[in-house]
Amino acid sequence: MNDHPFLLIPMAAIALYVMYLWRQDYRSFRSGQPNPHALPGATPCSPLACVIAGLGALAILAAETLGELHLGLSEQQSTITILFGIYSLLAAFIEELIFRGFIVIENRGKFLRLLGIVGASLLFAALHPFLWKWGDSGFHWTVNMKGWFSTSAVFVSSLWFYTVRFAAFNPNQSLIPSITGHAVKNLGVICIKAMQGFIVGGW
Repeated sequence: MNDHPFLLIPMAAIALYVMYLWRQDYRSFRSGQPNPHALPGATPCSPLACVIAGLGALAILAAETLGELHLGLSEQQSTITILFGIYSLLAAFIEELIFRGFIVIENRGKFLRLLGIVGASLLFAALHPFLWKWGDSGFHWTVNMKGWFSTSAVFVSSLWFYTVRFAAFNPNQSLIPSITGHAVKNLGVICIKAMQGFIVGGW
């Protein structure tokens, strides 16, 4: 996927369009005329909620990075392009809208919501290509320590993004803290890859 700009560019355009629709719903809510069919989480939050979300994401990224260094896994990182890095920031919004927005058990009690969060986080982690790859040679498994470690980090990140969506400091259950945390973590990954030499070109 990193090597296919003709796929990334249309996907980025779709993400921008959905962001526009979500922003329209957000503005309707702020004006006192909420859209009854609004996209999930198109509500305001406090700056503190975003700060907490971002700091938590950075803490997870720091633990992940130190863990990779300690286990000798840092050299096994995948390479990315600048275009893919930009797309990953837009993808943070789409992934949050789908998982922390739509894939949520509502009005069934806290236990079922928690169960749904754990299940959705397992799915979210499994969809990231760390334990598997799909390239020119087709599909194959990559079940090794690096795959399990990175998948576990994504699982923990997902739990955190759900946490800030439904935390008491986010009474409107806005998606903004989740999006902020996700984008901060992705930006941190881009910076770390840049410092370690894993960005390999523009596109």
